[in-house]
Amino acid sequence: MTAKKKILIRIGSLRHGGAEKVLVTFLKNLSPEKYEIDLLLNLYSGKYLKDVPSWVSIYYLNKGEMITTNRLQDIPQKAFRVIYQSILKKFPRLLYRYILSNKKYDIEFAAIDGIADEILNSPIKSSKKIVWIHSDIFSQTRYSSQDLRKFFSFDKILVISDKIMDSFQAISKTEVEKNKIVKIYNPIDADEIRSLSKENLNLEKSKEKVFLSVGTIYPAKGFDRLLRMHKRLIDEGFQHEVWIVGDGYDFPAISKLVEELNISNTAKLIGFKENPYPYFLQADYYILSSRYEGYPTVLFEAMVLNKPIIATDVSGIKEMLNNGELGYIIQNEEEAIYDGMKYFIENPEVSIKYEQIIQSKSLPFELENAVKSIEHYFID
Repeated sequence: MTAKKKILIRIGSLRHGGAEKVLVTFLKNLSPEKYEIDLLLNLYSGKYLKDVPSWVSIYYLNKGEMITTNRLQDIPQKAFRVIYQSILKKFPRLLYRYILSNKKYDIEFAAIDGIADEILNSPIKSSKKIVWIHSDIFSQTRYSSQDLRKFFSFDKILVISDKIMDSFQAISKTEVEKNKIVKIYNPIDADEIRSLSKENLNLEKSKEKVFLSVGTIYPAKGFDRLLRMHKRLIDEGFQHEVWIVGDGYDFPAISKLVEELNISNTAKLIGFKENPYPYFLQADYYILSSRYEGYPTVLFEAMVLNKPIIATDVSGIKEMLNNGELGYIIQNEEEAIYDGMKYFIENPEVSIKYEQIIQSKSLPFELENAVKSIEHYFID
C-alpha cells in the first residue's frame, strides 16, 4: 500500500471569500485514503470551518473573529495577534516545533498568495512547495517586481486565469521557471449550488428587474460605482433594483452612500448570507462591477443558476465568458456600468439570449476534473 502524502495547507482564515470557499470544496473532494492533511489557519474563524472534512486536522495561531476596527477595547487583542504572528513568521522553527509538533511534510501548500513567505520560510527544506494564486497580483500595488519574482522559489505556481499565467511567463527568466506556472480551474460544486438555491428566502420577489452582486464589500468590488450608476438610471426613469449580498470592512461606507444617494427603496444591502444562492434565483441579472479581480468564481456560480451576466473587463473575464459569448463584457469604468445596465433594461431579449446560450453549453468547469488537475501537482 502506498504511503499517504503528508500535506500542510496554510490560509489566513475560512471567512466568506472565494479562495476560502474553493479550498474547502477542494478538501471535501480529496480522499483520506491518499492524504494526511493538516490545515493551519492564522485565525480560527469563518463560515467554512464547519465544512472542513473531519479527517483534516485543523491548527491555528489565534482564535476568534477578525478585528477590523480600531476601537480602544480591541487594540490589546489586535496588537497581541500581530506581534504573536510576526514572531512565528520570523522564527518559523518555533511554529513547527510547538504548534505543528515537529511534524514532517511531503508538501507545503500556500492556499493564497498572502501566505507565500510563511511556506517558503519553512524549516522543512525537503518538502515540495506549492502556491495557489487566486487574484491578479500583477494589478496590485502591494507587490513590487522583486516580490513577484519570489514566487519562482516555489516548485509549482497554480494560477486561475490565462492573464495571470501570461504575466508570470513574461517575467520568467528560464525554461525551468516557465514550467513552474500551471493554470487550473477552481473546483465548483454545481450540484450543491443548485440544491442550496432552492432554500426558501421568505422574500417577496420584486416587481422590478433586479441586478444582483455578491461579494466581500471593499473598494476593489466597485459597489460604490454600481450604486452611483443605479441612482443615475433611477433618476432617468429606468426602474429597477440593485441587491448587494455580502459584508466587509467597507460596509459602513457603502451604507452611508445609499443614504446619501437616497436610494434605500431600490438598493438593498442584504449583508452576509451563509447561503447566497436563493438570491440568484430571485434576481434577473448578475452584475460584476469590480475594479480588479483574479478569477471571480461567482460568475461560474451565476452561470450554474442560469443568470445573464454583465461584467467589467477585469482579469479572467474574457476567458470565463468566452469573449462575450456567455455574458456581456463592459469596459472597466463607471460609465460602462451605466450603459450595460441600461442596455439590459431596454433590451430584455438580450438577457433571454444569454440564458439560452448558457443552458446549451457545457460549462468550462467540472468538480471532478478540477480536483484531479490540482491533485496531479501533489503527485507529480
